[in-house]
Amino acid sequence: MQLRPNQRLKLDETDDKLFYAYPRFVTHVDEGFIQQLTDLYRDRLKPNTRIFDMMSSWVSHLPEEIEFSHVEGHGLNAEELARNARLNHYFVQNLNENPQLPLPDEDFDAVLNCVSVQYVQYPEAVFSEIYRILKPGGVAIISFSNRMFFEKAIQAWREASEAHRVELVKQYFASVPGFTTAEVIAQKSTLPHFLQWLGAAGGDPFYAVIAYRN
Repeated sequence: MQLRPNQRLKLDETDDKLFYAYPRFVTHVDEGFIQQLTDLYRDRLKPNTRIFDMMSSWVSHLPEEIEFSHVEGHGLNAEELARNARLNHYFVQNLNENPQLPLPDEDFDAVLNCVSVQYVQYPEAVFSEIYRILKPGGVAIISFSNRMFFEKAIQAWREASEAHRVELVKQYFASVPGFTTAEVIAQKSTLPHFLQWLGAAGGDPFYAVIAYRN
């Protein structure tokens, strides 16, 4: 899988660091989405393991009752990351400028990416890095809804239907030899589209694409 150059384009091509220069201490999805994500983490993540929360913010939605040996955070706003009580350490890096992570090979049991995959312009490189840092048997969980900063999402995502966005993420995994066949968890919204866009409670669809390092 290789995105065409035009599919990587954003409506706002200014430096991402400028867009994320000020902190946003809000959740970008509704409570129903967050509960489903936390339940998924509760089911798939194991205690006393090493977690990498990629493209994170001030909250990671990890189950409160599970203790991990280390949670490494990454994002574009240091103030948001500093507020995240679940992170043991974090670093700031623009993956669209440099997708290579400053992390050792086979060091993490899980890699998480919540409602941010739509902004990745070079997913082939980023998912190769996810594979590299995962331990054998480690899991990658990519979750998303239908919300986004429209001007910062890549064209391939903006112009796709929700079903095709799921296929895109499956293709991202498939582009890296060594991942298992991606599993999909989907909970579509039952609300009319105009209520979803207004942010009505229960309006956010939930999608998660999951794969393991063989």
